[in-house]
Amino acid sequence: SCAMILTHPVLKAEGETLAQQLQARGVPSQLLSMPSGERFKTMRTAIRLYRALLQVQMDRRSVLIVLGGGVLGDLGGFVAATYMRGISFVQVPTTLLAQVDASIGGKVAVDMPEGKNLVGAFHQPLMVLTDMELLQSLPARQWRNGLAEMFKYGIALDRGLWLRLQTLIAQGKVSRRRICKDPAEWFIPIARCAALKAQIVAQDERDEHGQRALLNFGHTVGHAIEAALGYRQWLHGEAVAAGMRTEAELGVLLGITPAAVLEELEQSLQAAGLPIRLPPVPVEDMLQAMQHDKKRVGARLQVVLLKGIGEAQLVNNVPIKAMEEVLKRCGAQ
Repeated sequence: SCAMILTHPVLKAEGETLAQQLQARGVPSQLLSMPSGERFKTMRTAIRLYRALLQVQMDRRSVLIVLGGGVLGDLGGFVAATYMRGISFVQVPTTLLAQVDASIGGKVAVDMPEGKNLVGAFHQPLMVLTDMELLQSLPARQWRNGLAEMFKYGIALDRGLWLRLQTLIAQGKVSRRRICKDPAEWFIPIARCAALKAQIVAQDERDEHGQRALLNFGHTVGHAIEAALGYRQWLHGEAVAAGMRTEAELGVLLGITPAAVLEELEQSLQAAGLPIRLPPVPVEDMLQAMQHDKKRVGARLQVVLLKGIGEAQLVNNVPIKAMEEVLKRCGAQ
């Protein structure tokens, strides 16, 4: 058995260091690099990775170590879940998005043209190793990408976390122009997000009771944005940001979300430099993508809506006409 480290070209130095450390401890290790980006999270890429694992004779006792962001974690985890009917894997998340959300919970998948994460499995990593020093070289856009998910945790699940993020905005440590990258400022918020995700996953690992669905606030619309754009142009967190604003507007329209909550969300997203308007894509394309949403039950649309700051609920039977109305209000064509 051996270890395969799956990473990106920009993380080659870190990957080589990890491989050397493993070799020094008697673990045969290989480094495999692949391009970054959601458009590579496909079955075609997975098949290429299966062949790479076969070439180095990875067996069922081998371990796949994923050193990268959320997309690589999804893809690498899916490969680990399905190669030889499942091998162990370890997540070493290197982006804020992956550290607070994508690396935790055991959901692994690839995308299809019809929608995101439609082919996948539940496959828990052996461990998740989070090192905040890895975030120091992250571009500001990638910080905002993860910050959108942190806003989601706060406004949907944890008022205290939301208030802490508001303090960072008020202190100018998060703004349109800059993001303070001091680990001391981010340790508690990152740890809190990870704890919230782990707590909910422990209660509803396979997404069967509606509890885990609360983590998807902003994602019904967010995933539809990504699919409508062909997984190009917008990052996941940017789509989720515009998705949260749209779903909050939907909640106001349905009388579930207080208007003041929508206003506070809008102000926070704008202050952080995140989008609140939808891209000018056809409403029909977005509604079509929602028909493949995994929270859908039959013909019914299920959407997570806000009841207040730190409180959300999964709402069944959301009228398609209401969704169509808010998509148009928020910028879809």
